[in-house]
Amino acid sequence: QVQLVESGGGLVQAGGPLRLSCAASRSIDSFNAMGWYRQAPGNQRELVASISRGGSTNYADSAKGRFTIIRDNAKNTVYLQMNSLEPEDAGIYYCAADIPLGTIWYRDWGQGTRVTVSS
Repeated sequence: QVQLVESGGGLVQAGGPLRLSCAASRSIDSFNAMGWYRQAPGNQRELVASISRGGSTNYADSAKGRFTIIRDNAKNTVYLQMNSLEPEDAGIYYCAADIPLGTIWYRDWGQGTRVTVSS
């Protein structure tokens, strides 16, 4: 089990940048993966970006070329750098960690941080 605390959300104008942070309560270097998910009004929670233990990344089509997920093991923190924000990027962003437990794994979630994009 790990506690995840997101920060960095807020109001940003369309076209602007925003960086989200996910601080974990313990070392993250043994996690299978960490990721960012977004839930917009009327939509399901969906993957925005993820990074595996080995460093491979995966992005939603809408995020490719604009968002970057960054892992800093020394700080037990994962970041989501968002550039060229669009109104469609708005929503609550949740941090997730996939944690191994013996032969299985489980997922922990943060409480989320809201991103609002104005025009």
